[in-house]
Amino acid sequence: MNVLRTKSIEQSLEDTDDPEYQLKKQLTALDLTVFGIGVVIGAGIFTLTGRVARDYAGPGVVFSFALAAICCGLAALCYAEFASTVPVAGSAYTFSYATLGELVAWIIGWDLILELMLGASVVAQGWSTYLVTFLDEIGITWPASIGPTSSPDFQWDHVNVAAVLLVAMLTMLIAIGIKESLRVNLFLVALKLFIVLFVIIAGLFYVSGANYDPFIPPAADPIHASGLTQPLIQWMFGLEPQTFGVLGIISAASVVFFAYIGFDVVATTAEEARNPQKDLPKGILGSLAICTLLYMAVALVITGMVPYDKIDPDAALATAFTSVGKDGFATMIAAGAVAGLTTVVMTLLIGAVRVLFAMSRDGLLPKALAHTNPKTGTPVRITITIGVLVAVIAGYTPIGKLEEMVNIGTLTAFLLVSLAIPVLRRTRPDLDRPFRVPLSPVVPILAALICFYLMLNLSIETWLRFLVWMVLGFAIYFAYGHRHSRVRTETKEGADA
Repeated sequence: MNVLRTKSIEQSLEDTDDPEYQLKKQLTALDLTVFGIGVVIGAGIFTLTGRVARDYAGPGVVFSFALAAICCGLAALCYAEFASTVPVAGSAYTFSYATLGELVAWIIGWDLILELMLGASVVAQGWSTYLVTFLDEIGITWPASIGPTSSPDFQWDHVNVAAVLLVAMLTMLIAIGIKESLRVNLFLVALKLFIVLFVIIAGLFYVSGANYDPFIPPAADPIHASGLTQPLIQWMFGLEPQTFGVLGIISAASVVFFAYIGFDVVATTAEEARNPQKDLPKGILGSLAICTLLYMAVALVITGMVPYDKIDPDAALATAFTSVGKDGFATMIAAGAVAGLTTVVMTLLIGAVRVLFAMSRDGLLPKALAHTNPKTGTPVRITITIGVLVAVIAGYTPIGKLEEMVNIGTLTAFLLVSLAIPVLRRTRPDLDRPFRVPLSPVVPILAALICFYLMLNLSIETWLRFLVWMVLGFAIYFAYGHRHSRVRTETKEGADA
């Protein structure tokens, strides 16, 4: 059983010209950059910034965002080299298939499906909460019986209709075409950025220098956790997350790192870029740079407007303006959150569709799913399948701590893509690389080590759930994918000939 067989770069590129499975090349560098901003700037900028400042780092959270951006940027460099060298749908799945082998590629694809589908479900539920808040601000009451619920228990008789409707509308839009989807995405991202910039500029007029003293609060007691809720690294080595001081800034960087997750989704659209060799690196690195500047600016404004220990972790931006007598801004911020989270759900859905499309085209899942509609140039069957699954999860499931499952799937992909860069440099030095990671293999290995460290900071229960998901994935691969693999079939036919 050759489970580590690889799919050649040439074969991956040749597959993109098959009319039956061909995607339309319509995306520019601007489209890709907006795509990246659309998925990265989400709930994090409205809630995560304030929570981490209050609990971990104070105003020093600005350094945490910078540190996290550097760490994330290392992985982004690896993605940029791969995406420009192998401009094929599937992102880390496709990259791994060409370097580390089919089984590793399956693991990555399975992880990405987990990350993107569950991520879209979680964000859709968050969107429904902000929608209800926004409607309340303008005097409209959404029925509690069909809205978001705080209950941690599964309830057959309660459906989050708001989240289901969002997923349904976005699924139809994505099925119509990638360019049409990104036109809507462009409008919503522009609205989101306008509100974020408005908040930053308006907030500067209410910043008090006294709130920055001390900028890095003195070290305090670590955060205690026990049992299955404790980080794996704490269980293994007794290392507890630190709060405040220099170590608090580092701990905060581990938390805010997840605010950047999503730039990798840009790579899933590689096959639809007009000039992937140049536009993909611009889209990946450009969106990451813009998001970093926005995160740092918001962190400075929030901690300057409100003393860090008085920040509301659930609605940091809105309550910051309420505290200075600007209640009307809360409505605008809620509208920005609704627009912002819409783009996140859309982008995650598109990413999930492209990964599943690539896996189906390779025969690891039923190939019939990967057929593209000749009019829309999109895999409609996969789009509807993903949409239905995400709608069910978002409508019925109390996500809770399953949000961490998004993070472990993403970090696993980051780690393996980083390791694959030096492997492909050694095995295929002849490939044309329009973009090259500087200081390889040092940078890729450093990126992999950082990702592994961040994975160790996730809870034990998250690792256990991840193992269950992986066991299910292995079962599907050995029962179906291994036998129907397109690479295996073509290799066997070649040998028989």
